Amino acid sequence: MLFLPVDSRHAPRRVLEPQERVAEVLFGLIMGITFTGSLSVAEAGRDDVRTMIVGALGCNLAWGIIDGVLYAMGCLAERGKKLSMLRALRAAESAEAAERHLADALPPLVVAVLEPAELAAVCRRLQALPEPPGAVRVTSSDLFGALGVFLLVFLSTLPIAVPFVLVSDIARAMRVSNAVALAMLLVTGMVYGRVVGRSPWAFGVGVAALGCVLVALTIALGG
Repeated sequence: MLFLPVDSRHAPRRVLEPQERVAEVLFGLIMGITFTGSLSVAEAGRDDVRTMIVGALGCNLAWGIIDGVLYAMGCLAERGKKLSMLRALRAAESAEAAERHLADALPPLVVAVLEPAELAAVCRRLQALPEPPGAVRVTSSDLFGALGVFLLVFLSTLPIAVPFVLVSDIARAMRVSNAVALAMLLVTGMVYGRVVGRSPWAFGVGVAALGCVLVALTIALGG
């Protein structure tokens, strides 16, 4: 949907869409499980466990920061694209050209149900708006979203790392950690299933299986 950067206080965009939240949690989980899965239960000591925990948290800390920065950059690019469209629409030489710019910016399904008179009316309203800002800037909403991305990636590691802190027996801690990770993958998949309008249980099992495959592949490739 088209949201123009005329006044960011009225922008209805969520900080994070549900599918974005699921993707960030899944990413953090896979990264964390990669570290816990690489631990050898038969040979590992407490120093190895400590190194694994520090590595898992440090890795997700770094990737959380990177993902947060990329999120803010993506918001800035999206707002800049909308601003460019608005300027092109306002500078169009004819009403037909302005309507073409608007139609290109809208989802095809929305354009398909709009009558020509409705599209023209929207163009006139957009052209009547106050002059847009000269340049786009990172807003507090962008920064809040970046923080949310960081927290999702980083905090998703904690539940699978905590058993190694609370349980002294490494083999038992590994079993508890794996059970927690599997449960989190299942729940994440169920949430995604609801988002896309499919069976939550089917997607939950599918995402759990996919997560296990990705973790095994990552470990096998030395990740």
